[in-house]
Amino acid sequence: MSEPQRPIRLIVGLGNPGPEYADTRHNAGFMWIDSLAHDLGVSLKVESKFFGLAARAQLDGHEFWLLEPQTYMNVSGKSVAALARFYKILPDEVLVVHDELDLLPGEAKLKQGGGHAGHNGLKDIQAMLGTPNYWRLRLGVGHPRTLGLNQPVADFVLHRPRQDEEKLLFDSIDRSLAALKWLLRGDFPRATMAVNTKPKPPKAAAKAPE
Repeated sequence: MSEPQRPIRLIVGLGNPGPEYADTRHNAGFMWIDSLAHDLGVSLKVESKFFGLAARAQLDGHEFWLLEPQTYMNVSGKSVAALARFYKILPDEVLVVHDELDLLPGEAKLKQGGGHAGHNGLKDIQAMLGTPNYWRLRLGVGHPRTLGLNQPVADFVLHRPRQDEEKLLFDSIDRSLAALKWLLRGDFPRATMAVNTKPKPPKAAAKAPE
């Protein structure tokens, strides 16, 4: 029987600071953290020594940190490493929530380790932590080609999703937030099942006889 893994102690949402980037696809991680902070009734505050907005939170007796780096995406690792080292949080106790081009809006995936697939935020975090062995929660935003858009990727992620895509994104945020209790217990198989299993669409109502 495998030993239980260490629970999550730091949850990082990736994005870019500033009103011009608010609600863009690249800020899906910020959206997730904001939703969680709202649900928990905590407020993120400027923590200059961590180069970001941070808050200490509790759920079911488990204490953990929320973090939104304010360094811009491509140097997110500076913020993550600063908080993790200060509180002696190991890489496998860190969850990074970020936008994912390879998943459609409404999809979400939980995984540990792996490559950064060109995502500048993940690339810098890996460099600053010295390992890819942290957890990632990937929130699908789709790819411009998949969504039938003739738009460069860099431009695509820095724009707000279309209304139908935005609803699907927030559906995936709500669904993945329900896995938090398992993440805080170190029960990653149950957390993964909760995040990766998409809810079945409701059955169409039977047509009444005329």
